[in-house]
Amino acid sequence: MNTLPSFKASKPLTLGIELELQLVDLHRFNLAMEAEDFLRRLSHIPHSGEIKPEITQSMIEINSSIHSSYSTLLDEMNTLKKIIVETADQAHIGICGGGTHPFQQWKKQRIFQTERFASFSEQYGYMAKQFTVFGQHIHIGCTNSHDALYACHAMARYIPQFIALSAASPFHQGVDTTFDCSRLTVISAFPLSGTPPWILSWEKFAEYFKKMVNLGIVQSMKDFYWDIRPKPEFGTIELRICDTPLTIAKAVDLAAYAQTLVFWLLDKYPLLSRDIYLTYLINRFRAARYGLEAIFIDPIQQIEIPLAEDILQTCEQLEPYSVILNNQAALKNIYQMAEKHINDAAWLRQQYSDLQSLNDVVRSQTELWRGDRS
Repeated sequence: MNTLPSFKASKPLTLGIELELQLVDLHRFNLAMEAEDFLRRLSHIPHSGEIKPEITQSMIEINSSIHSSYSTLLDEMNTLKKIIVETADQAHIGICGGGTHPFQQWKKQRIFQTERFASFSEQYGYMAKQFTVFGQHIHIGCTNSHDALYACHAMARYIPQFIALSAASPFHQGVDTTFDCSRLTVISAFPLSGTPPWILSWEKFAEYFKKMVNLGIVQSMKDFYWDIRPKPEFGTIELRICDTPLTIAKAVDLAAYAQTLVFWLLDKYPLLSRDIYLTYLINRFRAARYGLEAIFIDPIQQIEIPLAEDILQTCEQLEPYSVILNNQAALKNIYQMAEKHINDAAWLRQQYSDLQSLNDVVRSQTELWRGDRS
């Protein structure tokens, strides 16, 4: 099949999330290659959403159902967390968030045996095992394909905000990388990462997709690892840039922030300019490197502004829309993160400063995920 699926109209502004989580050995706090056994245990427990394997045996992915509100998404994700934690206790392993494991060695990872993952490993070689990093994907519903393509490009201006707010991967391969989000350096190595082409009509986008299939470059939309992409079979746009946060609450806050931002964009429909991509890569880099301390270049106004200040201004702009969506609590949490310049990367570095052991940092991550510490 070389044609793009039709865009399935969805209720406007529905939201859902996917979270990639770490399975942790509770003795040494390295990654535990226990996904197969863990998922087998979970298969006997009824639950909403979906819990499934990821590329290597030390990972799982949890997917929410479709929601209209922040509060119901939070309730479901907390229920899923409880099920996962209880199952992990039975399996004597830990669960945690974070965009990378601080000291796992990629070469020791094992690919989870599915046809898709085997094909991925065959195509990308050692990069497949290096893909043992952990991200959050956020889906926002759109009523039509035009809105979806518009929102994908309009959201590009705000991608640095989501990188900095979600950043939770300062440590990788046993060192402090000096990045708040080192995970993105792994993603950027893939040839189909980056941004979607500057195409604003669904017909033209379908033509582009057909050409890419006919050239043998992709087989489906899943093969594009763009920072944000349309998901026609779901009727959503999918924001794929975030590290997995250290807590469910923060993951849901980020989803609510994205929902509110898309609401504002589709209501105001600010004029799109291709110039948003002039500074895209440098802004993306700065957000990954410096987190909430980054300086953002606005290519439209041709000014520089502290990224944290840009987030604060955006939150103020979104406040009336947040009231309509009844997610003011989430917007307040995002505002406070930017105001205090504290993201999960800062928390992880503080843990290392206090504990002087990356093993103990991971132990703290598992406790935070469970809710046993703040």
